Amino acid sequence: MSFPILPAERLRKLPEQFFATLVAKANARIALGRDVINLGQGNPDLPTPAPIVASLQRAAENPAYHKYPPFRGFPFLKQAVAQRYGEDYGVELDPETEVAILFGGKTGLVEISQCLLNPGDVCLVPDPGYPDYWSGVAMAEAEMVFMPLLAKNSFLPDYSQLPSEELGRAKLMFLNYPNNPTSATATPAFYEETVAFARQHGIVVASDFAYGGIGFDGKRPVSFLETPGAKEVGVEFYTMSKTYNMAGWRVGFALGNREVVSMLNLIQDHYYCSLFGGIQEAAAEALTGPQNSVAELVATYEHRRDALFVALERIGWKADKPAGSFFCWLPVPGGYTSISFANLLLEQADVVVAPGSGFGAAGEGYVRLGLLAPEERLVEAVERIGRLGLF
Repeated sequence: MSFPILPAERLRKLPEQFFATLVAKANARIALGRDVINLGQGNPDLPTPAPIVASLQRAAENPAYHKYPPFRGFPFLKQAVAQRYGEDYGVELDPETEVAILFGGKTGLVEISQCLLNPGDVCLVPDPGYPDYWSGVAMAEAEMVFMPLLAKNSFLPDYSQLPSEELGRAKLMFLNYPNNPTSATATPAFYEETVAFARQHGIVVASDFAYGGIGFDGKRPVSFLETPGAKEVGVEFYTMSKTYNMAGWRVGFALGNREVVSMLNLIQDHYYCSLFGGIQEAAAEALTGPQNSVAELVATYEHRRDALFVALERIGWKADKPAGSFFCWLPVPGGYTSISFANLLLEQADVVVAPGSGFGAAGEGYVRLGLLAPEERLVEAVERIGRLGLF
């Protein structure tokens, strides 16, 4: 006789997986035979550069990689990402103590809450923000206090507006620039303010730098770790997914504060036995080899952005151009919520965008569109929307 198998309470508390729901809606439409242009996800559409693939193909034949890798990864990969940060941002990292190898950046962003938060502790979370921040906080049974990202503040949090009674319980805060979903970028002055704020309140900063390689108009995004004192108060999460089109390879890093890096290494000792050595070698090749592919990728996204905004202007859809990331944050026309507008575009134009409210309450009134299709498809998507006569 069977008996009911019930999930642990922590599973019941997990937030709905926003992107899974978005994918399901798009796939249902495709199953009807519709020509859907999916601009709602953050999955790079271009292949991993050929030299990186070739490096993995060679490394896969190395019998040394057919055994278990070192628990905390091969030193050469840690040295490679430290070298890249030194060359790109002038940041000095000790590969052994200030670098943790992750199974993709998302893994570390979930794990850090489990490392630092106890039930009842507070985590400061950007609103709108990447929904997987919420997942880690829920698993730690901690509480979230949202930091609104508003257009009037250039989509940067205003620390002076945070409730003082909550700050006393805050142990962790997430930041993400270039920002998903708003595409905003941070300034050195903002990060200086952040370091001072974190030090004053004893809050660890988790800087999500997933889109750090993607800045437009000749401007390189600023790394949090460039800020004096940053390593004393936090870590930065860096990923190969966006800069090198290696999303499916699942390679990421936590960089900076030694204590936090040690905690992340410890929790991963209990979860994993590091990445396949061939993938680590290919990732090191990407980081230390010629960076031409990165420049070409950024140029591609910038051309797509410019083509898209010419098309948006033609239909009367007014918005600010993104300064970084591969997302566009577009205001919803009057009379619609972000969800009702996104549903309308899917049902009447076969275009998928992500409703802003899926990233938090302050995302209401916007939709997120990804520059993850060829220019002609981006323009076609806007033309389809234009035919609805909404602007």
